[in-house]
Amino acid sequence: MAIKLVTTAAELRAESARLLAEKKGSSQGLVPTMGALHAGHAALARTAVEQNDVVVATIFVNPLQFGDAVDLDRYPRTLDADLGLLDAEGVDLVFAPSVEEVYPFGEPMVRVTAGAMGNTWEGASRPGHFDGALTVVSKLLHYGLPGGAAPDGSTAAYRAYFGQKDAQQLSLVKRMVSDLNFPVEIVAVPTVRDDDGLALSSRNRFLSGDEREAALVLSRALRLIGQRAQAHEPLDLDSAVALVESQPLVQLDYFDVVDPRTLEPLAENCRETPFRGEGLAIIAAKVGPVRLIDNAPLNS
Repeated sequence: MAIKLVTTAAELRAESARLLAEKKGSSQGLVPTMGALHAGHAALARTAVEQNDVVVATIFVNPLQFGDAVDLDRYPRTLDADLGLLDAEGVDLVFAPSVEEVYPFGEPMVRVTAGAMGNTWEGASRPGHFDGALTVVSKLLHYGLPGGAAPDGSTAAYRAYFGQKDAQQLSLVKRMVSDLNFPVEIVAVPTVRDDDGLALSSRNRFLSGDEREAALVLSRALRLIGQRAQAHEPLDLDSAVALVESQPLVQLDYFDVVDPRTLEPLAENCRETPFRGEGLAIIAAKVGPVRLIDNAPLNS
């Protein structure tokens, strides 16, 4: 493999500097992941490779964002396959640290808090999840800082890549980077879907055949809302909710249209008035034992 694997922050910094010097590079991209990679992650890596001279991917299953130890243990670890996928996309370097490397003193006493934006939607269903996610993302963004200067002596450009599928996490990461002045550009990559419309997720592997078929109602409902937005029609969210609830294997958690920057509901655009501007349709549901999320950006 051309790709190189490192497991410590010191090795990452040294290899980043070496690669930037070797390639005479002026930009570095970071693709943070928890492994169990699929075509959606490949799209992140591909976009980063297209836009940067050096690309680093991280693979770290973060214990802080799991509320249940069983879920943490169950999360698939597929390092060899992940390295193969990233190598095929042209990623230069993979940082796969141990828990002890990332949290050398145990659970951190000081953490990043997601605030009010992290208490709604996914945050309401998974208390503390986004505090854990932002804490590790902040560390990974620091680990991934370019290890050397651009050829002209300036600081190398630095970008990090996140999928649109995890829309609330993406909004929170953007807000954290803005509010706390992180020296990185956050790049959103559109959701990758199977041919039938199901958003790719590492959780999809746990769906039975019938459950996977039932899960398609999520993307159908989002498409319905998107078509109404494009046509400047009232979104009539209630009818889309009814569509989802008509599927007996699906237990809806939430379905709403929100401001993509604040995650506040856009109630005035959802039912009787013609849709104008932009929004984000978000949905979460349990399909059998598997919790799935999806979303669709709306533009009129």
